[in-house]
Amino acid sequence: MKSLVRSVRGGLATVATVAIVACGDARLDGALDTITAEDLVADVLVLSSDEFEGRAPASPGEEKTVEFLEAEFEKLGLEPGNGDSYYQEVPLVSITAQPGASLLVRGSGSAHRFSYGDEIMVWTKRVVRSAAISSSEIVFVGYGTVAPEYGWNDYEGVDVRGKTVITLVNDPGYATQDTALFNGNAMTYYGRWTYKYEEAARQGAAGALIVHETEPASYPWGTVRGSWSGPQFGLVAKDNNMSRAAVEGWITVETARAIFQQAGVSYDSLKVLAAQRDFEAIPLHLNASLSLRNTVEQSTSRNVIAVIPGSSLPDEYFVYMAHWDHLGIDRSLDGDQIYNGALDNATGTAGLLELAEAFMSLEAPPARSILFLAVTAEEQGLLGSAYYGENPVYPLDKTAAALNMDALNILGSMNDVTVIGLGYSELDDYLADAAAEQDRVVTPDPEPEAGYYYRSDHFSFAKVGVPALYASEGTDHVDYGPEWTQGKRDDYRANHYHKPSDEYRPDWDLAGAVDDLRLYFRIGYRIANESRFPNWSEGTEFKALRDRMMEGGN
Repeated sequence: MKSLVRSVRGGLATVATVAIVACGDARLDGALDTITAEDLVADVLVLSSDEFEGRAPASPGEEKTVEFLEAEFEKLGLEPGNGDSYYQEVPLVSITAQPGASLLVRGSGSAHRFSYGDEIMVWTKRVVRSAAISSSEIVFVGYGTVAPEYGWNDYEGVDVRGKTVITLVNDPGYATQDTALFNGNAMTYYGRWTYKYEEAARQGAAGALIVHETEPASYPWGTVRGSWSGPQFGLVAKDNNMSRAAVEGWITVETARAIFQQAGVSYDSLKVLAAQRDFEAIPLHLNASLSLRNTVEQSTSRNVIAVIPGSSLPDEYFVYMAHWDHLGIDRSLDGDQIYNGALDNATGTAGLLELAEAFMSLEAPPARSILFLAVTAEEQGLLGSAYYGENPVYPLDKTAAALNMDALNILGSMNDVTVIGLGYSELDDYLADAAAEQDRVVTPDPEPEAGYYYRSDHFSFAKVGVPALYASEGTDHVDYGPEWTQGKRDDYRANHYHKPSDEYRPDWDLAGAVDDLRLYFRIGYRIANESRFPNWSEGTEFKALRDRMMEGGN
């Protein structure tokens, strides 16, 4: 019934626009009116239902999800985005560690064992049935960072080959709030957990453990436990990821303090030293042992791609994107075992359908083609978008820009709209102009220390040079103000983010999501009709790559 209602409404909107004599705003107003809270709720209820089983890649939940999206795009009249198919296959490997692993730390005449789940979360990215570290020397390497542009090298003068490194989360700028260190309070990529494991592998470490603290990580231990238990997906690599450390993982700060105390040193004192430029890695004179038994499965997941061909520049593209996946089912949990992912990211995926309907309601499509990309395996490390970036269906030098939606606004209308990574590209100006149409202003990310710029699928486009915009709901609710807004954000992150309780609730106020989608429509419509492509701002690390791309270089 929902699809029939959507199709009828789209047809009526198209008929109505034919009768409109005025051009421009009147025509856009008709398209904007097709974006409604009622439609969003209907799609969120489907995508986040128990029937869809948490939308894990390579699961029955994936099959239901991608078939639903394909059917909706087809009913709206969009063309398949990959030849005659709506799918781009994404080869994945799934590695599931059995949860009985424990970390044994020996030395100084003592031995302590730390348990999986409550004290450690560990896994391997190597495509093997078993992985282990055995009597591996433990070295504290501070923030585990090699950043020449910041004059920083935590691995200088130490050989960690075959050893287990312990690192801190985030980076020294956040720890000290010193604007002269890295980006000050704003996290850099060096502060991301993904980077720390990559660098440990480059240094030859056998084990890589990150100390979890809620504030610098920006999420509680429950999120770590929920996100890194169960199947861990990766893209299929030629070396089966044997270049990665044998064991990767997180340890609680309490576990870290116990290990450092066992070594006869203070974790908190060494943490302070680690934020100083002259810090040198410290061997703890302890060794670590841990073994993992894994279930390994090769699988194929799918990005869903639909396109509205442009009227005069069909070989150039503007991309709307959102990830359809979530965390699936955890049978080991008591009570609710389904990670429904209603906010994260059934809302963004539903937003794709709303925008598709709005564009299809226009009397004529814009000059450039509009691409709708619902990607897989974001929760496993932006894998679906990374695969598209490495294997683009449409040339990147013909892709004008991308706009990513990851969790729409469920709190109601805002006086502002937030840009994650404000100042990175000219796309900020497009957003500011569209926001002004709603009497809103653009504000920077209120939590730059959380590193959100590196945590969603727009980053996969940025890494290959395509300007990509990622906005969020704003910070200043029109009725309740910024403190109330921040309180709601904090509550979600602490109690629902990456937990089974992320479910649709009738008290959601999707008026703000409708506002934002209408902003996003205006941005895409404008870029799809302009003669130029937006670019990165001067001084950003992505601009040179984009400039070379557009000049025909490598």
